[in-house]
Formats: sequence, C-alpha cells, structure tokens
Amino acid sequence: MTCGFTITYGYSQSDEISLLFDLNEQSFGRKTRKLISVLAGEASAKFSVLLGQVGAFDCRLSELPNSALVVDYFRWRQEDAHRNALNAHCYWRLRQQGQTAAQATRQIEKMGVSAKNELLFQLGINVNDLPVWQKRGTGVTWQEMEKDGFNPITNQVVQTMRRQLVINYELALHEAYGQFIAEITTRQPQN
Repeated sequence: MTCGFTITYGYSQSDEISLLFDLNEQSFGRKTRKLISVLAGEASAKFSVLLGQVGAFDCRLSELPNSALVVDYFRWRQEDAHRNALNAHCYWRLRQQGQTAAQATRQIEKMGVSAKNELLFQLGINVNDLPVWQKRGTGVTWQEMEKDGFNPITNQVVQTMRRQLVINYELALHEAYGQFIAEITTRQPQN
C-alpha cells in the first residue's frame, strides 16, 4: 500500500497479494512490463528481508475495464482463499497423522468441500472456528483518522486528520464483500 504507487485497496491470502490501483495512477506511463517488474521486485525484496532468506514473487497485472469486474475479481480471490485454507489445513493435518506429502496430496485431490470439512472435524478442527482471516484473507484500506497534533506557532495541541492504513482481518462474505469493494471503487481519488 506504500510501494510508491497510489493504491486504494490491498488484499492478501495464501501467498498472493492483490492491489487495486487508483484510477489516476500514472507512474511509468502505466507501462505494464515496468509495473510488473517493480512490483515483483519490491515484494520479493521486502519478503526476503523479513524472512531472513531469499523469497521470490511473480506478478500479473489485470486491467479491468469496469467496477463490476473489479468486484468480481476480488470476490474470486476471496473464494480462492477459502479453498486454499481448506486444502492447507487438510494437507497439514494428514501430514501430522504420518502421511507423506504425496499421500496427503492424493487424498485431498479426490475430496469435495463437505468431505474436507468432515475430515478436519474428525481430526479436531471445526472450520467454522478458524480465524476469519485464515478463511477469507485480509484487506487493507486507507482511512482518515483524527489525531492530536501540535501547532508550534500557537504552542497548542490541535486536532488534525491523517490517513493511515487499516488492516481488516474479518472481511465480509459474498454480496457484502462485493458491496465493500464496490464502495472502494467509487470513492474519489485521494492525493
């Protein structure tokens, strides 16, 4: 969200980061190859520094022509988050039960959603009790917040507005999430 571009929404799940660029963002003349290389490079560098070893990200750029497709995109990513979470919990529980990587992978490939939920329940995990962010991902938005400031000219504490990042660990689902994204796409750009 602070990568040098004007980003209005960030979403992360599994090993993915999705960024919604401001409509007026013009860095690098909006050249796709340049944006892709910069974003992949920055994500890889930051992740590597925090991890303490090399990590690499790739990047894709989806130029969506209208707000409805942006909403669909983010809803699709959230559905993928749920599939990823369900598969990951099944996989690692089976591994903890002594299955090899190949055995665990084969077993969950053949299972539907309800069977995966039942497997986890039998192994002590109720998917409904997992933290929301594990099942739906996390969202990051900018919000205007009132803060105390100091006016050195008048030597007084004053109230001021500042933009700060807010991380949402409990994103809504389905239509409510779609409405949330639609509202973000219709906000006036912030400079």
